[in-house]
Amino acid sequence: MEKEENVNQQQEPVENNEVLEEKDSQTDNLSEKTDTPKKGGMFSRKNNKEKEKINNLEEQIEKLKEEKAELNDRFLRLYSEFDNYKKRVGKEKLDLISTASEKVFVNLLPIIDDFERAIAANEKVEDVNAIKEGFNLIYNKMLQLLKRFDVEEIPAKGEEFNTDFHEAVTHFPTEKDEDKGKVIDVTEKGYKIKDKVIRYSKVVVGQ
Repeated sequence: MEKEENVNQQQEPVENNEVLEEKDSQTDNLSEKTDTPKKGGMFSRKNNKEKEKINNLEEQIEKLKEEKAELNDRFLRLYSEFDNYKKRVGKEKLDLISTASEKVFVNLLPIIDDFERAIAANEKVEDVNAIKEGFNLIYNKMLQLLKRFDVEEIPAKGEEFNTDFHEAVTHFPTEKDEDKGKVIDVTEKGYKIKDKVIRYSKVVVGQ
């Protein structure tokens, strides 16, 4: 009996050791499962997202390059068109100026003809009144030409002195207070085309 009890006592620790070894192996398996990343898990999803972002950025870069090339092409075309327009407008202005000058001189030539005829006639005419009448006719014809081209005389004498239209040659003391600051005499008439002054009136201003 004592021998059997001893045998049993010797077998019990062995069984306990086997249980411990099984627990240790289960713990190791769990740690291995925990530490080893699964295929197709969180890391692979992150990589896929990064690849998608890169692809999207590359697509955006390509689109921006295309848009830049298109805008650059449009800019060059517009610049070329504007340059051609500027040259055309400049040429039209020059043509307009030359044409306007041509019209003035074409209308002025008949008046010069009248002066030449009057000079030739005056060599034999003794009547002063006839000479005066001829000059008046030519003068009126000249005024009509100026009116045709919208050239007007600038009102000056008796008007308030205005630097927009008048140029003071000198100042002269006046007896009347109402004449102070006004034009009392005109030494050279001024003219304007519509609202643009082409020659200022040279005047004497009262003070």
